[in-house]
Amino acid sequence: MTENELLTRCGGKCELCGSDVELSIYDLPASDGHENEIMICENCSSQIAAPDTMDMNHWRCLNDSMWSQVPAVQVMSYRMLKRLISESWAQDLLDMLYLEEDLRAWGDAEAAAASDDTPPTLDSNGAVLNAGDTVVIIKDLNVKGTSFVAKRGTAVRNISLTNNPEHIEGRVNGTRIVILTCFVKKS
Repeated sequence: MTENELLTRCGGKCELCGSDVELSIYDLPASDGHENEIMICENCSSQIAAPDTMDMNHWRCLNDSMWSQVPAVQVMSYRMLKRLISESWAQDLLDMLYLEEDLRAWGDAEAAAASDDTPPTLDSNGAVLNAGDTVVIIKDLNVKGTSFVAKRGTAVRNISLTNNPEHIEGRVNGTRIVILTCFVKKS
């Protein structure tokens, strides 16, 4: 697509946050049969390029952009929500987001490429943990920021992996928490 076609499609606004300042074309790698260009603002572009400078509140805009009819915008929203998975609001949005199988694979392609050199996530017995697995807590854990204790023997279903191979995320008592992998075993 040409820049003019992209500007027409997006109405002169960033396809992620809606800003109309300093727009440029962003090319999503690993496209498979879809248009892989989106129009984004300088603020979004700089934060995508340097994740350590991310303003978490800026990305609440994904609540709107994840419902875009443009596959590339859906995929970029998905990728950004995956980066922000430690934020409870981002996890909630990810739980609501539906992507066709081919779009989810495209969205996960970036994570797969980045994870080629990262060590696997292992439980307390050394078993490899994968997203979606069920684990059992092996020790009573005080959950920071809450008034409850995650009891030994509690099953945590459908876990999520994080960027840190020593942490997983899961729901205990309806609250999404981060759990050290040394306190769980795969069931």
